Amino acid sequence: MGVDEDGLVTRRTEIEQGLAGVRERISRACASAHRPDDVTLVVVTKTYPASDVRILAELGVRDVGENRHQEAASKFAECADLGLSWHMIGQLQRNKAAAVVRWADVIETIDRPELADAVGRSAVAYGAERDVLLQVNLDQPVRAERGGCAPEDVRALCDHVAAVTGLQVRGVMGVAPHPGEPEEAFARLARIAAEVREVIPGATVLSAGMSDDLEAAIAHGATHVRVGSAVLGRRPTLQ
Repeated sequence: MGVDEDGLVTRRTEIEQGLAGVRERISRACASAHRPDDVTLVVVTKTYPASDVRILAELGVRDVGENRHQEAASKFAECADLGLSWHMIGQLQRNKAAAVVRWADVIETIDRPELADAVGRSAVAYGAERDVLLQVNLDQPVRAERGGCAPEDVRALCDHVAAVTGLQVRGVMGVAPHPGEPEEAFARLARIAAEVREVIPGATVLSAGMSDDLEAAIAHGATHVRVGSAVLGRRPTLQ
């Protein structure tokens, strides 16, 4: 089992092994943090083929993340029968909002009022409410090119997005600075997440942590981790 007729490890076996390793890391991190093993794994499938998404679904993955709307839309169409939850985790421009709401169940990168307005209008026009996360920029100083709302502006953004028809604020998202200390960054994100919950008690999602730092994120309360290469292996290059 797990090898083809030439004796090579099959793609399914590669993914199965990677997935098992990441799930074990999540379990150990939860145990170390003395919390339930209930972290949601969002497998980042950008640049990987739709066939990998199908294998992931067969192995029990329910959440996948994409960065580029064109690639994601094509992959979503190929995998529409799988019943997955698709997450937009890349920076989003307003003029792409209508395209993204057609495939993304969760948009994790809402970082400014005008983007929220555009996504909300598109969701209403499409007839489907969308869950959103407020992306927080964890760089110090803030680096605009990395995306995300400045920490001091999150409360105002939260108030604004909460009033946008078609959107439901489910929590916050952040990416650890590079270079930088993920522990300190995720601690700050956890404090911001608590402030958002004071405004919206149901905003319980804290999306943080990737292949290299998921343990630090879980230690600081991450409910969702976004992992690509640790599950799927070396990322292929798009042509």
